[in-house]
Formats: sequence, C-alpha cells, structure tokens
Amino acid sequence: MTNKRAFVTAHKAQYAVSTLCLLLEISRGWFYGFPASQPARDQRQANREVRDQELLPKIKTFFRVSKKYYGSKRIHRDLLAADEVVSERRVARIMKENKVSPLIRKRRKPITTDSNHKLKPSPNLLEQKFHSQTPNTVWLADITYIDTDEGWLYLAGVKDMATREIVGWAMEDHMRAELCCAALEMALGRRGPVPGLIHHSDRGSQGGFNRSSQCLVYNST
Repeated sequence: MTNKRAFVTAHKAQYAVSTLCLLLEISRGWFYGFPASQPARDQRQANREVRDQELLPKIKTFFRVSKKYYGSKRIHRDLLAADEVVSERRVARIMKENKVSPLIRKRRKPITTDSNHKLKPSPNLLEQKFHSQTPNTVWLADITYIDTDEGWLYLAGVKDMATREIVGWAMEDHMRAELCCAALEMALGRRGPVPGLIHHSDRGSQGGFNRSSQCLVYNST
C-alpha cells in the first residue's frame, strides 16, 4: 500500500488523484489520510511485537513439554487452557518466525502380508494366470491400509479380474479374518455364488481366512 501512495504522489501533477486511485483500486480518503494514520499503524505494530514476545516463552514451554512434537494447533489449545486469548494463526506465525518446528514422527506402517505361519494354505488354482475375459470367473482379493487422524484403517477389497470392478469391500480398524470375510460376503451378496468361481488372495496375516480360502472354488453342489 505504501508503494501505491508513492505512485499517486509522483503522478498527481499530471493526472487527477481520483483517476489514479481508481486505477490502483484505493480510495481517495485512504490516500489523503495515510500520513495521519501512520503513527497509529506504527503503534499497532509495536503492540503486536510486544505481545509476540510475551507469548513466545509460553509457546516454547508447551513445545518443550510435548517433547518437541506439538504443532501450532495443540499449542494453541494449551494456551487457551492457560487463559491466553490468542488465535491459532498467530501461534503458527510466531512458531514459524522463531523456527519452533515440531519433529516429524514416523509412524510404523502396518504389514498386511505375513507368510511366516504354520497354517496350511489352499492350493493356488490360479497359477499366476492373471487374465480373464469372463466376469465372475476369478475374483482377486487384497487388503490395504489408510492413514487417518484417528489411526490406521484397513480396507479389504474383492475385484473381478475380467471387468476390474470392485464387487465387494469392507473397512475396519483391524485386520482380523472377519474383515476379509465381510468383503467376500458383500461380493457374494451382489453377484451370488457362481459355479467354478475362483477367489484368489495372497497369504496375508489373516491366517484363519487364508488357510481356508486363499483360493476357493464355488461348486454348484
């Protein structure tokens, strides 16, 4: 804004002030009142700096208590609990200006496949032939994990190899066998058991599920 006022001042001899203000999208009142308001702006800036210096030690204290893991949101909550009236935006700015940065905690990723168990797997009827032209001939099943604010969630899916359509799925906060069974039950409910259908999955950590149905064939009997 200071540059805009300087521009108007430099060119007001050649052009009308109203025209220059319209061009720069500022008001004539602001242009003429700028010098008078400068002391007030300087005072506000000084007050802000004083307040920042009051808050900085408290921010550092809460940050140290958190073992350097808290970000601006949590420290802001701690300040409010300590009866400090301050915005989260201000806390974030003070932390950034003073290089108070939380450590990034690496979360251990879940392991969805574990072949190191004594459970006997079903025979691999697919034999690595991952191509099919007929729907409801081969279903592929797997589990993935999703990082959320509340922790890891696990998504089990069943996909038709021919159409690439997800025919069944289930999501839970665990990887027990019932997660996989729920996805399979949804697929069966939508498509129905088809004679000769192969359900193929890897040997994951859900031993009870994979032992009995790593590869299932649904017969007409």
